[in-house]
Amino acid sequence: MIETTVTFLEMTRAPRRRIAPPGNLRLALMQAVRPSIHFYRYLYDTIGSGYLWVDRKRLTDEQLGEKIHHDKVEIVVAYLDGSPAGFFELDLTDPDEIWLAYLGIMPDQLGRGLGKWLLSSALDAAWSKNPKRVCVETCTLDHPRALPLYQKQGFQPFAQKRKLMEPLD
Repeated sequence: MIETTVTFLEMTRAPRRRIAPPGNLRLALMQAVRPSIHFYRYLYDTIGSGYLWVDRKRLTDEQLGEKIHHDKVEIVVAYLDGSPAGFFELDLTDPDEIWLAYLGIMPDQLGRGLGKWLLSSALDAAWSKNPKRVCVETCTLDHPRALPLYQKQGFQPFAQKRKLMEPLD
């Protein structure tokens, strides 16, 4: 078991400025409508491999499909030169409180400014639905720049808890 601190953050108004995509890169965002389980697992496993993303790995294909194919879930994939470079997932179950369920960059694309741009794009997508707040959670096992990035974009912590994570064997 690995102990982590989970920080819950909220944003109660849309950010004032939008982050432009990094220059001189051929980038595209595309919503993945009902993505295949295999493709979603590829994104989740590749991006989360260094950060102990295990929750969705524990799900059967049927359970995962129920989550990611839900009408109130949006998955958007960032592509760089035609290959997946990252993704974000919005949970729109409660129209007043949208959760940024996942956001991540492929390991080989870190350090290129894609995280700031992808987060800005996720916030644009979330706020276009006119919620009262947008929420996200991160933990001490996530990328060390995740929490500062969320706060720099305007998220404010509203709760913290300690959690024991069980790695997969």
